Amino acid sequence: MEILKWQKLASKYLVREKWATLRVDTCKLPNGTVKDDYYVLEYPDWVNAIALTESGKIIMVRQYRFAAEIVSLEIPGGVIDDGEDPETAIKRELLEETGYSFKTCELIATLYPNPATSTNRTFTYLLTGGVKTHEQHLDEHEILNVEEYTVEEVKQLLADNKIDQALHAAALFYGLMKL
Repeated sequence: MEILKWQKLASKYLVREKWATLRVDTCKLPNGTVKDDYYVLEYPDWVNAIALTESGKIIMVRQYRFAAEIVSLEIPGGVIDDGEDPETAIKRELLEETGYSFKTCELIATLYPNPATSTNRTFTYLLTGGVKTHEQHLDEHEILNVEEYTVEEVKQLLADNKIDQALHAAALFYGLMKL
């Protein structure tokens, strides 16, 4: 059975900000039903990385996440700047957040964080041969600790449900499949 697309009948922006835009759409479903007040978040695209040091350890970051009110163990990453390609963005983010530079960089997954309500994509990269070349250069709102884990330790963290960020857990599974 073919899945048919919805038709957008109307659209109105409620919020237009740098980090998030919220619009409300009116849609007509293939069966003729009209759905009012369908909310869509327009975020910029993101990047994240499974980043391995020269010694084969996975670089992770620990930081407080205000919305969920948790201290989260995550992989490095961030927002793609306007006009920036994803590979350049992940190299920039890694250098800013961790101070590491890498020998190789490979795109391993492109995922939609929540395609039901948001428009953005997350590009996941596997980087190897990481060497600390710089000090951290964090954004004004970033406070994070850089930590290194063996592949086995990361597998155990996943098995114990200790990775809180869903996209980061998915990225780690993709990365571990490539290693």
